[in-house]
Amino acid sequence: MNNILVQKYGGTSVGSCEKIKRIAENIATCKKNGSRIVVVVSAMGDTTNQLTNKAFQISAQPPSRELDMLLATGEQVSISLLAMAIKSLGEDVISLTGGQCGIITDDNHKKAKITQINTDRIISELDKDKIVIVAGFQGINNSNDITTLGRGGSDTTAVALAASLKSKICEIYTDVDGVYTTDPRKVKSASLIKTISYDEMLELASLGSTVLHPRSVELARKYNVPVSVKSSYTMNKGTLVTEVKNMEKIVVRGLALDQEISKISILEVPDKPGIAYKLFAELSSKNITVDTIIQNVNRNAINDISFTVNSTDLEESIRICENIVTDIGAKNVIYDNNVSKLSVVGAGITSSSEVASLFFKSLYELGINIQMISSSQIKISCIIETEHALKALTYLHDMFHLNKLNE
Repeated sequence: MNNILVQKYGGTSVGSCEKIKRIAENIATCKKNGSRIVVVVSAMGDTTNQLTNKAFQISAQPPSRELDMLLATGEQVSISLLAMAIKSLGEDVISLTGGQCGIITDDNHKKAKITQINTDRIISELDKDKIVIVAGFQGINNSNDITTLGRGGSDTTAVALAASLKSKICEIYTDVDGVYTTDPRKVKSASLIKTISYDEMLELASLGSTVLHPRSVELARKYNVPVSVKSSYTMNKGTLVTEVKNMEKIVVRGLALDQEISKISILEVPDKPGIAYKLFAELSSKNITVDTIIQNVNRNAINDISFTVNSTDLEESIRICENIVTDIGAKNVIYDNNVSKLSVVGAGITSSSEVASLFFKSLYELGINIQMISSSQIKISCIIETEHALKALTYLHDMFHLNKLNE
């Protein structure tokens, strides 16, 4: 089974019939070169957004189960068209939905998590010398209802299948050449990173890099699946995400900018045990991911608690916070959706005072106020006003000499 190759093609890669025909040729070539191929595809182009818009034209609050039923059709269009294209090249092929290929999830519609994968059907089809095309982003729960995996679901599907099938590598094809030191659409001097560790990639993905979704990187790290990120247009080598053993040298790998966050503050919170637990437990129960957290200790036994969430979760987060404010006797809830998170990522950078010093010095030189700071062993993040974000990103990229990464 070690000659199984899992490939994933994103929405831009299958955005038209012409593009589907082109990647079909690449897949057929890989098959002729001796690999047994499992391909995961996303919905074509903006199909998922279009289907979501249709749902909200029908209902202001579409039922989650029915929304999953609708959104899952996008990938089914892609897999059937790709299977037809491969068949026209003379290769035997079969397309399978997430449920048909054995992807079982929990019951959480719109943000389901994979609980197990039964690979028997896939192995059976591969043993018949077929190329297997799988619909990404979806599975079924124990009630046989269709579920979707949320943002980055097709990446997650591909890596999960690669782990279950013990694939030699998982190839993620996208519209960029690989992972860059920062978004090349925002900073033209960004450099391609040839090799990056799971931990560094996970931080970049979590901090706003859109090349890979954090869930897929977590799976790759957990099951030690090498992931190759490359362009579906150029077929260059791209970036290899793998275990990097030599972590002693402190290297700034890249910068990430997340402009899809909002800051929420609960003012004048009574300084009592259990209040923070109650707040974040309630947010967690709604699958709302909380990032940077700061508690300001004030006088007279009251605190202010501030934290960031994804902007798509802002409305529900405010509702939860307002309910808690009433219960605990805090003053009120305020929010700011004009903030961005700027981060520097690299192995061991927090053990180097020089990296932090240069980071903060650069923001000072630009006259940018830092609202919140968080750090881990391999990243430092600051919350700043969005209007200054792109200027800061470009300036820091030059200050850390990331445009010379491959020299």
